[in-house]
Amino acid sequence: MSPSLRQRGLRVLHLEDSEFDHELTLAHLRQGDGREVHTLRVESESGFRAALEEDWDAIVSDYNLPGFSGLAALEILKASGRLLPFVIVSGEIGEETAVQAMRNGASDYLLKSNLARLSPALDHAIEANETRRARLAADRELAASRQQLSELAQHLQTSVERERAAIAREIHDDVGGALTALNFELNWIARHVQAPALQQKVQSALELAAHAMEASQRVMHNLRPAILEQGLVAALQWMAQRFEKRTGTECRFRSSHEHLELPRAVALVAYRTVQEALTNVSKHAQAAKVAIDLSLSRGVLSIEVTDNGCGLAPDALVKARSFGIRGLHERADTVRGWVELSSSASGTTLILSVPVGSRGNEGLESDTGFDLEGHDPSAWESP
Repeated sequence: MSPSLRQRGLRVLHLEDSEFDHELTLAHLRQGDGREVHTLRVESESGFRAALEEDWDAIVSDYNLPGFSGLAALEILKASGRLLPFVIVSGEIGEETAVQAMRNGASDYLLKSNLARLSPALDHAIEANETRRARLAADRELAASRQQLSELAQHLQTSVERERAAIAREIHDDVGGALTALNFELNWIARHVQAPALQQKVQSALELAAHAMEASQRVMHNLRPAILEQGLVAALQWMAQRFEKRTGTECRFRSSHEHLELPRAVALVAYRTVQEALTNVSKHAQAAKVAIDLSLSRGVLSIEVTDNGCGLAPDALVKARSFGIRGLHERADTVRGWVELSSSASGTTLILSVPVGSRGNEGLESDTGFDLEGHDPSAWESP
């Protein structure tokens, strides 16, 4: 028992219809260690409910009362949401009834013929209750901390996506505009010079400008996937084709759906997840084939990315600094989804599952008219 509780004395609510049994119980409590004990005796449901509004350290209850019972009082205590030790004392109580009381939340039970055990039993119940309260308080603090971290992660994701959109606009307006103007100038020069050496230089410069324009467009697509305006199916099909063309690795996209109406946050999370998976395949997997499968069944969107590469190291899925894998889970969590990742010597499989039914992602907008510049809690920086 805590020192502060010993100093101020013990406050016990006693549910008992016999004044004699109440005095006997009080005497045994005071004999425990000479502490001061404050009690209030009630004997009805209404009195018990009213007394619960006060501050108590424990409740001692008779099992049988006129028109009331200890089990009924225990249910009332549980419904109130208060965490208090509840000890049942009875003249006669069967083993089956005692077990039922303990299962329902009673801290302990004992017979009135063995009240000498009441004080230590009550001390033990109070200490156990204090431990439980401390654990619940720690759980609440941990949950609050996790919620704050989740909100911070979502805020950072939103900021990253906005910054990506801003950079994409600058590339389009400044770099793209400058490259277009340069292309016009080089073409003008090509039409007005006759010397073969100069013509060769101009053609070389035009090729370099074309490569630069292609690179800037690729960067803009990665920063701001405007292809999502056509829907997730079209975006993933385009991504698979681009990946195969860029890396030479066979990449097949399969889906029985031609178009899906999805919340825009879900579409972006799915797009970024596949984008990161393909990036990891190109960097580490040494794969010859990649398959992307998209399906929607029973209100759950499922995307599976499978390669036939060398697989991940055995400790890669659990190592402390696997920020890429951790990011996959965090990203999926922003739309109430989850990620499963498995790997062997024959390849790696990543599965993203997101509920998109009426209860899964309520309030999220459709991906029709996708706008990455608005507030999107699902945004995440791709690798």
